[in-house]
Amino acid sequence: MKTLVSAPTKKLFATLALATLMAPVWAATQTVTLAVPGMTCAACPITVKMALTKVVGVQDVKVSYEKLTAVVTFDNAKTSLQKLTKATEDAGYPSSVKN
Repeated sequence: MKTLVSAPTKKLFATLALATLMAPVWAATQTVTLAVPGMTCAACPITVKMALTKVVGVQDVKVSYEKLTAVVTFDNAKTSLQKLTKATEDAGYPSSVKN
């Protein structure tokens, strides 16, 4: 017995298959606050922000000299907390995840 599948149904299945391949279900946007205690002047946040912005997957960075923090929004399928803290450390400003 042969089952007939309509052209629109085939197109729907092809689109769903392509969407599944293009957007992994485990990818998610995350926001983390990093403590950056080594910022000692008003120019330091510029360096920290530049270092974090260069990390692939980072979508937004807000650095506060007053609070000694960096709030980073990133795609966790493209980067990790370890890569973010390594970026600040490599720029001369070791950081850690703020609780």
